[in-house]
Amino acid sequence: MAVPKRKVSKARRDKRRSNVWKLELPGMSKCPKCGAFNLSHRVCKTCGYYGGKAVLTVGEEKA
Repeated sequence: MAVPKRKVSKARRDKRRSNVWKLELPGMSKCPKCGAFNLSHRVCKTCGYYGGKAVLTVGEEKA
């Protein structure tokens, strides 16, 4: 049976378990309606459209 020859240090173990090496940008896409950038497969926060259909009613904020 395979057994480690030396103890794995905490620093080495934690480096391996961390997600620092996974540096990927989220899948950003342009909204076809307003042109704002948003995450793909989500409703646009600026215009409220998803898949060419109005899903949310986005009104002006009251001050």
